[in-house]
Amino acid sequence: MASGGSDFALTVPSELESVLRSKTVEFFITRRPWLDLYGVNVRPVAPFGSISRKPYVDSALIHRSLPDELLFEVIARMTPYDMGKASCVCRKWRYTIRNPVFWRNACLKAWQFSGMVENYKILQSKYDGSWRKMWLSRPRLRTDGLYVSRNTYIRVGVAEWKITNPVHVVCYFRYLRFYPSGRFLYKNSSQKVKDVVKCMSFRSSKAESVFGGNYTLSDDKVEAAILYPGAQPTVLRMRLRLRGTTAGANNRMDLVSLVTSGVNSSEASAPEEDILGVVEGWQDDETHNPDVPAVSHKRGMTPFVFVPFGEVETSVLNLPVEKMDYFVPG
Repeated sequence: MASGGSDFALTVPSELESVLRSKTVEFFITRRPWLDLYGVNVRPVAPFGSISRKPYVDSALIHRSLPDELLFEVIARMTPYDMGKASCVCRKWRYTIRNPVFWRNACLKAWQFSGMVENYKILQSKYDGSWRKMWLSRPRLRTDGLYVSRNTYIRVGVAEWKITNPVHVVCYFRYLRFYPSGRFLYKNSSQKVKDVVKCMSFRSSKAESVFGGNYTLSDDKVEAAILYPGAQPTVLRMRLRLRGTTAGANNRMDLVSLVTSGVNSSEASAPEEDILGVVEGWQDDETHNPDVPAVSHKRGMTPFVFVPFGEVETSVLNLPVEKMDYFVPG
C-alpha cells in the first residue's frame, strides 16, 4: 500500500520503465524523410539589398539544386498570383519574391494604359514607393480570366391546361474579358463558362456574338462601351464598380448602370474608332438616333464574379441549371 492518498499504487519494474520511456521519446521524435529532403535547419535569408547579406551554403537540397540565378528566372516568369503561392514554400523564396523588380513589372503591365510616368507618380504619392503595396491596394481589372454575371428571369409558357399557366425560369450569363491595353470583349449567352472561354478572343467572328469595346478605369470605377453594328447601330454603355473579397483579389464587379441607345451613321462609320470617346459625356437618356431610344435597364444587374482561366473547367458556374417549371393557378 502506498503512503499517499491513493488506495492503490501501480509498481512498474525498472526495466519496463526504461523501455516505455524510450518508446515515448521515439514517438515524439519520429523521423520524417521529407524533412531531410528539404533541410531541417534552413537559415533565413536577409531581404534583398540588405547590408547583412552574406554568402551562405544552404543545407536544403532544393536550394542546392536550384541556384539563385535560375530561381530568379523562374520567378520572373510567374504571374503575380503564382508568386503569392510560391512565397509560401519557404523563407528564402518569400524573401526572394519580395524583390521589387518582380512587382514593378507586374504593376507596369497591369496599368500600362496609365503610362510609366503616371504610375511612378502614383507609386510615390499613394503607396510609399512600394510596388508590392501598390499591387495589393490599387484597384485593377484582372486580365487572367473572365468576369461572369449569372442572371435569371421568368418567362411565361404556353398554357396546356385550363386551370394552370406555366412559367419558366431562364438562366443566361454576361461575360467580360479585359485587356491591359484598354480594350475588352463582351458576350451575352446561355452557354457555360467552359464553353465560352474558347471563343473569347479578338479572332472570334461576329457569328459567335463576341463584341469588342473600350474601357477606362478611375480608382474603382469602370466605364465601358461597345457598339452593336447593324442597320440601326446601338451602343451599350456600362458603369461598374470594382471590389474584392480579399486584399488584391479584385474578383468582384458591381453593375451600377446599363444603358442602350442609338448612334448616327457618322459616329458608327469607323469600326476601329473608340466608341467610349464618342459617348463620353452622354446623359443616360440621350440617343442620337430617334429610331433607337435610350433605355436604362434595371433588370439583370447581378454582380460579376471573376473566374481565372485555370479554373474555368471546375467552376461552379458550369453546373447544370435544374429545370424549374412553375404553374400559376389560372
